[in-house]
Amino acid sequence: MASEKEAALAAAPSDSPTIFDKIINKEIPATVVYEDDKVLAFRDIAPQAPTHILIIPKKRDGLTGLSKAEERHTEILGHLLYTAKLVAKQEGLEDGFRIVINDGPQGCQSVYHIHVHLIGGRQMNWPPG
Repeated sequence: MASEKEAALAAAPSDSPTIFDKIINKEIPATVVYEDDKVLAFRDIAPQAPTHILIIPKKRDGLTGLSKAEERHTEILGHLLYTAKLVAKQEGLEDGFRIVINDGPQGCQSVYHIHVHLIGGRQMNWPPG
């Protein structure tokens, strides 16, 4: 299996459905931990910590990555971060957690559907990556 770096370098934005669209549409199974009318949160299939959850908007609306955000996306961007806080509490991450948004090839983004990584359950290190 390709490394995340290799996957990110090979990935490209597209109008085609992403793996996340397929998860939203229940075409691919996922372990969902939170859902509301705007976002879906599920466990990462290749976790980098004891808790590793992806939080995605249910509608891409052109928001393939953070660098593509427009003013009209401010509500969903805020909702993604607020959802991360809710899920962190639900997961018992009282001692802290990390939020990551990868953007573009050098940011190691491999799926062009904006997503927030909620990572916790262990001591994080600095600097990352």
